Amino acid sequence: MTLIAVGINHKTAPVVLREKVAFPVESMVEALASLREQLGAQESVILSTCNRTEIYISTEHSLADKLIQWLATFHNLDSKELICHSYLLEDDEAIRHVMRVASGLDSLVLGEPQILGQVKQAYSNAKNYGAVSSQFEKLFQHTFSVAKKVRTETDIGANAVSVAFAAVQLSKQIFSSLAKTKVLLIGAGETIELVAKHLTNSGVNKITVANRTLSRGTELAEQIHANVITLAQIPNVLHDADIVISSTASTLPIIGKGMVESALKDRKHKPIFFVDLAVPRDIETEVADLDDAYLYSVDDLQHIVEQNLASRQQAADDAELIIKEQAQVFSSWQNSLQSIDSLKLFRQQNNDVKIKLQQRALGQLAEGKDPQEVVIELSNKLTNALLHAPTKALSRAASEQDQDTLSLLRQTLGLDVEKE
Repeated sequence: MTLIAVGINHKTAPVVLREKVAFPVESMVEALASLREQLGAQESVILSTCNRTEIYISTEHSLADKLIQWLATFHNLDSKELICHSYLLEDDEAIRHVMRVASGLDSLVLGEPQILGQVKQAYSNAKNYGAVSSQFEKLFQHTFSVAKKVRTETDIGANAVSVAFAAVQLSKQIFSSLAKTKVLLIGAGETIELVAKHLTNSGVNKITVANRTLSRGTELAEQIHANVITLAQIPNVLHDADIVISSTASTLPIIGKGMVESALKDRKHKPIFFVDLAVPRDIETEVADLDDAYLYSVDDLQHIVEQNLASRQQAADDAELIIKEQAQVFSSWQNSLQSIDSLKLFRQQNNDVKIKLQQRALGQLAEGKDPQEVVIELSNKLTNALLHAPTKALSRAASEQDQDTLSLLRQTLGLDVEKE
C-alpha cells in the first residue's frame, strides 16, 4: 500500500494560485468520488484551507503524476503551472508531513491551533463519504494524538499567535488605540471567532458581525456583545467601520471597489483598514488602489508572523523529535500488517502441503499399505516439501556470495544457535 500526499501551500504558491485550487465545501463529495472513480484511490482525504490545499490518498500503485494532473483538471488549470508550485510526498515522508501539518509546524503562523480542527474536519468529511478505511482511520487518529502530545509536551502554543492574531497586531500598528475603533467582522467561522477574541482582549467594544446566516452570526455576536447583520446589509454600515476583517467561504468577493468608494465618500475619506483572511478572497484587490483604503491579504501578514516565530522555534525543534518518533510508530504498525500477511501466507502454504500429504497417507493406509512405510514416506515427503524453499534460498545466497542474506537466513532458520 502506497500513501501519497500532494499539495500547495503558502510556502510554495501565491494566494492567486491557492484560491484557484481551493475546494469549496459543496464540491468535496464530487472531488472524493472522482478520486475513487478516476484514479482508483482506495482511501482519500482532502484538506483545503486559506493557506493550503492537500490531497492524501492510499493506493496499491503509485499515482503521483496522475494525482497532480487530476488536481489541475478538476480546477481547469495548467498542470505545468501546478507542478511548479506543488509538492509530492510518499509513504514515510507523507506520514511525517500530515503530523507536522496537524501540529501547526507547517503553518503560516508556527504552532497555530486552528489547523488541527481543519484537519479533523477534512478527515470527518472523507469518512462521512466513505473514503476512509482502516489505514487512514489509524493514520489520522494517530495524527490527532500526536498533535495533542506536541501541544501538551512543548511550548508550541505559548504566546498565542495565528493569522487572526497577526491581523489584530497589524491593526494595533495602524491605530494608536483599538479601544476607540469600530470594527466590522465578516464571517463567523473559527478564524473570525479568534479575531473577535483578540479584539475584545485589546479593548475593542464596538464590533459588528456580518454573516450569511443570522443564526450563526448571532451566536458569535452574543459571545462578544456585538451587533449582527447579514452580508446584504454591509453596504449600509461599511462607512461606519474603521477596521474590516473578513474570512468567509464565499467563492465570490463580498466587498467590491464601488462599495468601498461609496463608504469612503460618506466617511469624508477617513481611512478604512481592511484585512482579507479568506481564500478565495472576500475583498476585490482593486480596493487597494483607492486612496484612504488600506488592504492586506493573508500573504501580507507574513512579516508580522515572522516576528512571532522566534519564541516558538525551540518548541518546534522539540515537536519535530516527537513527530519523528511517532511517525516511526505508525510505520512500524504498517510494517507489522505486512508481516502478518506474510505469516498468514506462509502458514497457509505449509498447511496446504500438510493436508495434501496427509490425505495421500490416509489413502495408502485405507488401501492396506504397510503403516511403517506410509509413515516413513510421509515424513520424507513433508520434510522435502518444507525444506525446498529455504534450501533454494541458502544455495542462491551462497553461490552469489551474499553474506548478509546468508547470515540472515542462517539466523532465521536457527542454524547459528549453539547447541546446549
